[in-house]
Amino acid sequence: MLGLVALQVLVMNHIHLLGYATPLVYVVFLLYFPLDTSRVEILLWSFAMGLIVDIFSNTPGIASSAMTLAGMVRPPLLSAIVSKDVADNMSPNYHTLGWWTHARFILILVLIHHITYFALESFSFFNPVDLGISCASSIVLSLLIIYTLEIFRIPRS
Repeated sequence: MLGLVALQVLVMNHIHLLGYATPLVYVVFLLYFPLDTSRVEILLWSFAMGLIVDIFSNTPGIASSAMTLAGMVRPPLLSAIVSKDVADNMSPNYHTLGWWTHARFILILVLIHHITYFALESFSFFNPVDLGISCASSIVLSLLIIYTLEIFRIPRS
């Protein structure tokens, strides 16, 4: 958790490609809770992670709101994507879910988080083109970084 906060605050918050794309990779924190983790525990952890990022990034409530919503959506999303014969104490990753299922899980969670984040950050839909460009470019950049981190996270067998 501290490593993700440090990565986000010290490195990723200073990346603004073409003035639009800012990677938000701290959402990867939500990806690796075991399947049997209670919804309340996930909500508390996601809010805490978002609050810590808010404090160090000077974004009042934006990251915590987006992380809390992503944490709330995570359990029903996993139950819709993952087959019923998977062990409850399993941690979702490429080996346990398969490449395509895990990629869909990451994509949907990042989409929910980023759309919420940028909608709250702009606080209006006055300029929807800039909002859409910021959101889409940040999603693409975040996914590239998250998938790269994922390659280094799982040992090759």
